[in-house]
Amino acid sequence: MADVNIHSLKSLAIFKTLYEAGTASQAARTLGITQSGVSRSLAQLEENLGIQLFLREKNRLVATPEAREVYDEILRLMGNIEELRHSVLALKEFGTSRLRIAAIPGLSFGFVPRLVAALLEENRQFSVSLDMMSSHEVQLAVESSHADIGFVTLPITSRVLQVDPWFTTEAVCLVPERHPLAMRGCVEVEDLRDQHLVISNQPSISTNPLLELTSQHRVQIAGKTEANIGTITALVASHVGITVMNPITAQDQLTPRDGVVMRPFSPAMAFSFGLVYRNDWKQARVLDFLRQRGRVLLESYGESMT
Repeated sequence: MADVNIHSLKSLAIFKTLYEAGTASQAARTLGITQSGVSRSLAQLEENLGIQLFLREKNRLVATPEAREVYDEILRLMGNIEELRHSVLALKEFGTSRLRIAAIPGLSFGFVPRLVAALLEENRQFSVSLDMMSSHEVQLAVESSHADIGFVTLPITSRVLQVDPWFTTEAVCLVPERHPLAMRGCVEVEDLRDQHLVISNQPSISTNPLLELTSQHRVQIAGKTEANIGTITALVASHVGITVMNPITAQDQLTPRDGVVMRPFSPAMAFSFGLVYRNDWKQARVLDFLRQRGRVLLESYGESMT
């Protein structure tokens, strides 16, 4: 019966070098050991495995087909060991080697991916998963341990989660650059009268703050197009209508060729965002890293954040 265990790693490493070098003398020089040491290790490995790895022909070693399969398995094993090494490095630096993130759509188009990129700059073997879902779904995912941390819209209430308020933004109005409102220094809610609005699709009118605001001010709009938040800026760029949204999402999605301008909006509409996690993640060093990089990242978005 083949006997391979943790103590076989050294002999497997010698076999790998021997297979690649082709001769025991070259393998010995590469490893810095004696040729007889290479031969003894090979003989012991063959005995433990119960198979012949090399044929001895006129002082030459000829690899058997079995040797090729063992070599391929060793390469896979070495790859796993390398992954383990990187995981240990990540554990030393961040307190974990993997991170499951759940994030709301408004932060998933640029902000959170940039944080993930910053994390991977520190350790490329860090394992990350990122799922985009509604704020309520993010909360449930973290509470049920399907995600380690979550980016949510505040406020939320949870008996089992820690909630870190991160930042608050004030909404901006997005209009095509040739739209009459693009000339305004600030778009007022009254300016939305008779305008076609592009808004995020919500289960009910009461959950859309822009429609609530127009209703409060008795502003009659021409109509509305409801869409996934990932397509709202594209609809504005296509002259479907105008919108009011948080500047993080707007800046993450817009490009100069879209021909869309952002203008301050009044009265102020605030969007607050936070980070949620369970108590067992409270001391995780990766959270400190994300907080630090998050503050730096927010500075790149300008003065629209407080």
